[in-house]
Amino acid sequence: MAASCSLSRCVVSPAGKHTASVIFLHGSGDSGQGVKSWIRELLKKDLAFKHIKVIFPTAPARPYTPMMGSMSNVWFDRHKISIDSPEHLESVDSMCNTLTDLIGEEMASGIRKNRILLGGFSMGGAMSMHLAYRYHKDVAGVFALSSFLNENSIVYKELEGCQQSLPELFQCHGQADELVFHQWGERTNALLKGLGVPSTFHTFPNLYHELSLQELEQLRSWILQKLPEDPAETL
Repeated sequence: MAASCSLSRCVVSPAGKHTASVIFLHGSGDSGQGVKSWIRELLKKDLAFKHIKVIFPTAPARPYTPMMGSMSNVWFDRHKISIDSPEHLESVDSMCNTLTDLIGEEMASGIRKNRILLGGFSMGGAMSMHLAYRYHKDVAGVFALSSFLNENSIVYKELEGCQQSLPELFQCHGQADELVFHQWGERTNALLKGLGVPSTFHTFPNLYHELSLQELEQLRSWILQKLPEDPAETL
């Protein structure tokens, strides 16, 4: 059985023919249902599209070092929440394998890889950057909301000298974020841009470590830009 089968998930199905998919990863300690509900509360409706399926998987519970080893739904472990901490690569790589199976499920249902977007909030955004820029450079794009990569991330090392075109990064960050500092997000964006990642970075004054309506509306527009309705698929 594929490892991704162990990931519980909730889905917002497209209103019409399914021709593209978004995989949206929650932040640490949350769940797929939790972030789906949070978005619905802000938008006053689901993040829904005519042709795009939105998948909200839930990370399995694991001991989480920043919580003194208590069990938490996290995509990977961290030694500490800091840009200068080394990465916990064993847990990152294990989850990349699991999420690769989830991408494979979408492809098996007939969705092309370049019609799949990966992204998430906080830890979910970091996980998505690892997944896309190390293993799935042919996805449609990546979004990272209130997220960062560690200063010496393996993502940067693996992009050095990369000759292929890379998926666009849509990044947002609140200037008042006291958990994941705004400058960490800016630094991540600048380093990825320097390695050939086409990217945009949107700053939201007075926004803490949270989602906002304006941010989600911009994200929704970007998703539609990256995954427009495909006339060939809708005939």
